[in-house]
Amino acid sequence: MTGATPAWYAITGGPSSGKSTTVALLNQRGHHVSPEVARTILEEQVALGRTVAEIRAAGEEFQEMILARQIELEAGFDSDELIFLDRGIPDGLGYERFLQLEPNREIAEAAVNARYRKVFVLESLHLHDDGSRIEDEADQRGIHNNIVAVYTELGHDLVEVPVMTPEERVEFILARL
Repeated sequence: MTGATPAWYAITGGPSSGKSTTVALLNQRGHHVSPEVARTILEEQVALGRTVAEIRAAGEEFQEMILARQIELEAGFDSDELIFLDRGIPDGLGYERFLQLEPNREIAEAAVNARYRKVFVLESLHLHDDGSRIEDEADQRGIHNNIVAVYTELGHDLVEVPVMTPEERVEFILARL
């Protein structure tokens, strides 16, 4: 993306940080939101007969699927409309680093070019299995740290969101737009 920063806010963090819950509450309050692309792809692939473990084991392929879908999704947004995204394009680069995949040029370029008004980084909560996770607590922290590092390196305005009730997190975010 070039030009002015879109009126979009990325909500990110490691697995089990409450991103989807926060985004759902923002949606309930009438805000335009975008679901987590990785979760959508996992649900689609499971419906086709693949297991979560199989999908996630195809690390590079899975990351490329996520990136393609995220780019397509963001390309369809009006840059002037306030939108809360459940993860942004740079998250893919954070996951790529965590998984120690060979750097993908397309993912890196998309991450560099992605712009958000602010990035809200949710502190991790207790890790729970929702059927789409294969990570443990060490992975949870490693993914979180890699995502934060990527957004920081790319010069995004990060706002750390502490652990509090989901409603309090929404209020915290809305007060810092």
